[in-house]
Amino acid sequence: MSKLLKFIKYAFNSHPIVSNALVYGTLYVGAEFSQQTVTRKLLAKTPVPYDTPTIGRYAIFGTTVQGPLLTVWYRWLDKKFVGTSAKVVVRKMLLDQFFMTPQILVIFYVAMSIMEKKQDLFEECQHKFIPTFKTSCMFWLPAQCLNFSVIPSTFRVIYVGTCSFAWVNILCWIKRQDLTFSQRK
Repeated sequence: MSKLLKFIKYAFNSHPIVSNALVYGTLYVGAEFSQQTVTRKLLAKTPVPYDTPTIGRYAIFGTTVQGPLLTVWYRWLDKKFVGTSAKVVVRKMLLDQFFMTPQILVIFYVAMSIMEKKQDLFEECQHKFIPTFKTSCMFWLPAQCLNFSVIPSTFRVIYVGTCSFAWVNILCWIKRQDLTFSQRK
């Protein structure tokens, strides 16, 4: 067991972008797979096959966009704001939630629209951005408080990826809603 932990530590210290991309991509796939298991297998009157192209899109997005982007973002944030004082933690939380999160949500909706070959690449984002961002604030602000106050920086993206397993299930649910969803919120 200690050899495995040493290898993991080595991988994340020596190759943080690749390591975090693989972990984050796996967690994104796991979240979409679990979401489909619930909606297509457990809650469906008649079980339907998994939507593997959608799972593939989440794999691509989680691995090539989210993991690398968050690795670089948290590395910068940790270098810019050092420590775990209340002032530093609040700064990091606010920057993460109100600067980075809006960009990530736009990238998510537009990238998915591109991969889904939609005609209007911005329509879903326009309709779902506000309810998604509100939900994100309720979920991520407490999670990031813990992240920035007690999680070592080497494992920050893994922690966020683990939280993202729950968050991506929420995001998948929001994404599956029709475009009138935003009018009900």
